[in-house]
Amino acid sequence: MDIKRIEPREWNSRAVAHGDLVYCSGIVADDKSLPMKGQTEQVLRKIDAALAAAGTDKSRILSATVYMADAALKDEMNEAWMAWVDKSNLPTRTAIGAALTPKTLVEITVCAAKS
Repeated sequence: MDIKRIEPREWNSRAVAHGDLVYCSGIVADDKSLPMKGQTEQVLRKIDAALAAAGTDKSRILSATVYMADAALKDEMNEAWMAWVDKSNLPTRTAIGAALTPKTLVEITVCAAKS
């Protein structure tokens, strides 16, 4: 089976596709001045792009892990998540508080099946 590396960079790839699975790296917002909901929306758009580059989409996400710099902001993250997620194909999801890089409020990683 071939391995496809999407957006390889100095220290990692945005995503890696192998067989029928796509693994996304932890993705963060570019605009760190945004509040939690805005950063989450930006991250989710970047996930859409990474999945599309790998030949799949959010309806095929199997699992997601959401890291939040402040778990007290989970409701704001959930507002963006629920507006974005395919409600007919909900993945498993874990959301946890974690120490993130300065001004990063949320980091999300997903694993998806290829279409």
